[in-house]
Amino acid sequence: MGRIVHRAQARPNPKRLLQRRLRLLSQDSVALSERSRAFALTLADGGASYLAGLVGARGLRLLLNTSVAVLVLALPFVVATTSRASTGGGPMVAASAAISVDAGRAQPVARGQIQASRNPLTIAAEGLRPIQQVTIHSGDTLDTMANFYDVSVEAIAFANGITDAHFLGLGRTLMIPPAEGALYTVKDGDTVEALAARFKVDPAVIMSYNRLYFEPEHFAPGQLVFVRGAELPALVEPERPARVIAASPPIAAPARVGRLAWPVGGRITQYFWWGHTGVDVGAPYGTGIGASDDGVVSATGWVPVGGLRVCIQHADNLTTCYYHTAAVYVTVGQQVSRGQIIASIGLTGVTTGPHVHWECKLGREFVNCLGL
Repeated sequence: MGRIVHRAQARPNPKRLLQRRLRLLSQDSVALSERSRAFALTLADGGASYLAGLVGARGLRLLLNTSVAVLVLALPFVVATTSRASTGGGPMVAASAAISVDAGRAQPVARGQIQASRNPLTIAAEGLRPIQQVTIHSGDTLDTMANFYDVSVEAIAFANGITDAHFLGLGRTLMIPPAEGALYTVKDGDTVEALAARFKVDPAVIMSYNRLYFEPEHFAPGQLVFVRGAELPALVEPERPARVIAASPPIAAPARVGRLAWPVGGRITQYFWWGHTGVDVGAPYGTGIGASDDGVVSATGWVPVGGLRVCIQHADNLTTCYYHTAAVYVTVGQQVSRGQIIASIGLTGVTTGPHVHWECKLGREFVNCLGL
């Protein structure tokens, strides 16, 4: 009966104690904030009353307006300073470090800046070849040079003032045009329009290729200009009368040995037919041409289409001729034997490549050399 009974709800609970202390603290904080706000308002009212007493109501209004205006004007400068501070630290250092490490790479130039180069260079546009100068060596012809440099014979001849394509002169230096067209030296009184009319091209062709829009001083007397696609004068083949001397009676043509020998060990590029009077045998330029059988040289010299050629009179009224040669090593009236080198493979006359046009006649009738 006298025992003390302990109830659970009467025991101290730490959680409840903490909640009570926080509630009391928050109430104290609210009361403190209220007192602080009241004090600030009282201070502001007192300060405003004090300033109003010093400068008056109008002076106070002017002071507030001035402060606001200064704050508004200062905002852009504050923002700019902040942005520079935010971007001027780490990234700039990283960029400078990257440039120092990778100095070999080309760095872009900032827009609006002009940087001068110590060594200015003129770079030729892609696809344009320079004007080349070559020296004529033994065996060179306009045909071989035209084939090698991929221009026409007329273009090389016009650029160098050549009128006779067969007498170039060893050691002479020739100018090779950069493309198909006319290399022309400007003379006194020349105009772009007159030059374009002469070569039948548009004036813009001359202006553009020679950069006359930007450098008009290049079209001055003595300057060399190039007219691309110009219509060039044809290279007239000089008349060279063939020396034809019939075999004299004392030098009779020896008897036939047998079937005719091929003049050169090559490949047949065109056979004999009614529209082609001989057999074309292709071979490298300069290869020796042998006589098809024993005989006497009856003719050498130039003909309009066949170029430089040599003919041999054989027995049984047979004549063989060899056209498009580069050189002839025999003379009219000379007796030759079967297989003897009489000329060399060339490109003279009308031809598309080095070969010999091997032609045979029985009397005045053309016959197939492969059948004899």
